[in-house]
Amino acid sequence: MSDAVSDGVEPSRWVEITRENPGHSCWYVERFRAMVADGDDLAGEARFVDALVARGARILDAGCGPGRVGSALAQAGHEVVGVDVDPVLIAAAEQDHPGPRWLVGDLAELDLPGRGISAGFDAIICAGNVMAFLAPSTRVTVLDRFRTHLHPEGRLAVGFGAERGYTFDEFFADV
Repeated sequence: MSDAVSDGVEPSRWVEITRENPGHSCWYVERFRAMVADGDDLAGEARFVDALVARGARILDAGCGPGRVGSALAQAGHEVVGVDVDPVLIAAAEQDHPGPRWLVGDLAELDLPGRGISAGFDAIICAGNVMAFLAPSTRVTVLDRFRTHLHPEGRLAVGFGAERGYTFDEFFADV
C-alpha cells in the first residue's frame, strides 16, 4: 500500500484514513475477530454469492479486508483470490483464513494476469463498503477493472451503504 499517488491514481479513502490513524487497520481486524468470537453471522454475502455460482467457481473477493467473505466462499468449495489495498488486512486474512490466495493491491490498478493469475472469474464480490472507500476519481476505473477480470457470463455482486458518500444514482451512472 502506498501513501503516494501511484501513476497518477488518487489514493483511496481507506489509504487516507489509515494515514491519518495508523492504528485503524488493527482496530478493524480486531473488530471482526470480536464479532466472530461473539458468534455473529458474517457470511451472508458469501452465502448469496455461493447461491449464484456453480461449486468450484473462481471468485475474486475485491476489497477483501481480513478475509471474512472469501474465507466462507473457500470453505464452500470455491477457488478464491482476495485483493485489498491494506497489507495489515491481508496479513490478518492470511493468518486467520489460510487457503485462499490473499494479495495486496489497489483495485484501481487491478491486473491479476500481470501477477500470474488468469482473469475470467465466475464471480466478483465487492462486499461491505469498499466502493465508498475508493477515491471518487477511481470508481469508474475500478468497475472497468472488474469487467476485464470477470468471465463474460460471470456475476458481479457489489454492496455498500448509499449513505457512505457514494449514492446508488452515482453507482448506476458509473456502471
